[in-house]
Amino acid sequence: MKLFHRIGRHIEITETGRLLQLEAQRILTQVTLTERGLAEFNDLQRGELQLGSSLTIGNYWLPAKISDFQERYPAIKINCTLANTEEICLGTANGRFDLALIEGEVKSDLTNCLEQEIVGSDRLLIIVGRSHPWYKREAIELPELVETPWVMRESGSGTQQRFEEALRNWGIDLRTLKVTLLLNTGEMVKAIIENSSAAAGISELMVQKELELGTLRSIRVIDTSGLSPRYLEFMRPFLKIKHRQRFQPRVCQVFEQML
Repeated sequence: MKLFHRIGRHIEITETGRLLQLEAQRILTQVTLTERGLAEFNDLQRGELQLGSSLTIGNYWLPAKISDFQERYPAIKINCTLANTEEICLGTANGRFDLALIEGEVKSDLTNCLEQEIVGSDRLLIIVGRSHPWYKREAIELPELVETPWVMRESGSGTQQRFEEALRNWGIDLRTLKVTLLLNTGEMVKAIIENSSAAAGISELMVQKELELGTLRSIRVIDTSGLSPRYLEFMRPFLKIKHRQRFQPRVCQVFEQML
């Protein structure tokens, strides 16, 4: 069985060697997970949790859950990574995270390996700042959505995925929107909207303080196309995801129960 090719002074791994390398890595990962599981079995006196989270959940919903868990199990170490939904899904599929939380959708090519369950929810709002002409209004009609500039999140964002889903459900052709700026964090979106004449779709969790202070305003949307006008709303689920086949440390199982 040849594992390497010698080319002059260089060595290159063969296809057989590459397969062996992948299998060895899989075995080492399984050994590490088993050792962690055995170490954690004794009443969670020690252990470690590799946790992934999309940005909105990680910044606004998850901290209280982590604090509660650490009060009960102070010896457990939690390593929490925040990224957009797409990156968190890939990390969970690749074994980087024991458990993850996202507000976007799991892509179809990962649904076979990732188990998902709803653990919470959030409302998406359309927000504007003081300089926007909608600021003094309680509501707008559905067709007006295409008349304003928009600031949006990047395509891998769970917030963006769900907002686009809402717009499509309302009959809005996304190509007709005037998207002037794409940003990779909700905090940047808020800061821009507070000082611009654009609108944005954003998590209610993210803007509670700004809505109370009046620096941002939430605008409701009315659909008048039916027999009677109706307000449009969009709730999005928070999903817990984990790999279907990888070993789950006991600390992971206990943390899940507290969500």
